[in-house]
Formats: sequence, structure tokens, C-alpha cells
Amino acid sequence: MSAHTDHMTDWKTFDTEAPQLARAVAARLHAHKHHVLATLRRDGSPRVSGTEVEIYDGTLLLGSMPDARKVQDLRRDPRYALHSNPGHHSMDGGDAKITGRARELSGAEKKRVTDRYPDEIGAADVFALDVEEVVLTTVAGNGLHVDLWRPGAGVQRFTRT
Repeated sequence: MSAHTDHMTDWKTFDTEAPQLARAVAARLHAHKHHVLATLRRDGSPRVSGTEVEIYDGTLLLGSMPDARKVQDLRRDPRYALHSNPGHHSMDGGDAKITGRARELSGAEKKRVTDRYPDEIGAADVFALDVEEVVLTTVAGNGLHVDLWRPGAGVQRFTRT
């Protein structure tokens, strides 16, 4: 994890700095409804949970049943990792991983989101997920490509054959 900064790096920043990678990662998030979220338990050990996310108005959003374990974890320690659903026996489109910190929404900010998704997250706890690192792993021919983005650092590609 990178050092905590006082400002959130939102999805919009990622999309502005790395539009091609952002489109590819968004496609992975939209290809399947359910993804895997890792949070930290009280004792510091990892917890993985199924989750759904949405990209709305430049923000990566996480909604959860009120006061779920993952919500309690994020309130205590906002660090998260999100792994896109890899699909059915294929790496079509790649394998996306996002890490960052979650910020719980409340008041008017939360209402704006819940009004947009009344059926999905009307009574939910809602978090904006800041984006500190994005990795997309793809397979092409006999090569494995790892595209890495961090705020202000552009996209780096690592290839293994």
C-alpha cells in the first residue's frame, strides 16, 4: 500500500490519467456482477467477501448491507483490495485488481447515490473507493502482460513469457 494522502484519488483521476486501462478495467467490473473484496479484520488478518461495485459520476462505489462485517472492517481500517470476477475458465479481457482506501458516504452525498440506485442500495451502507493502485493482467499469445497504474506515475507494463 502506498502512503496515505489527504486527498482521495477517485476513479475520474484514474480515467483521466490512464483512459485505455480504465476502460479495460471498467469492462471487467461490468462483465460480471459479483467480485471479491478483501478487508482487514480487527486482528489484522484478511477477510474476503463477495461484493458488487458501480462506477458513478467519476467514483467507484461499494454498497453493502448495513453494518455487515466488511463495513465494520472498513470503518476500522479503510484499506481494501478488490479483485474482479475472473469469468468462467478464461482470462478474456484480463484480471483486474484495485487497491486503495474506502470512505463512507453520508448525508447529501450518500442520498445522491442511493437516489440513483434505489433498488440496489436504497438502505445500504455506501463507500467511495479511492484508487491507489490498479493492475490488469492479460494473456496474449505466449506472453503475460501486467499493466500497473499508480496516481501520477502513468501506466507501466511488465511482460513475462
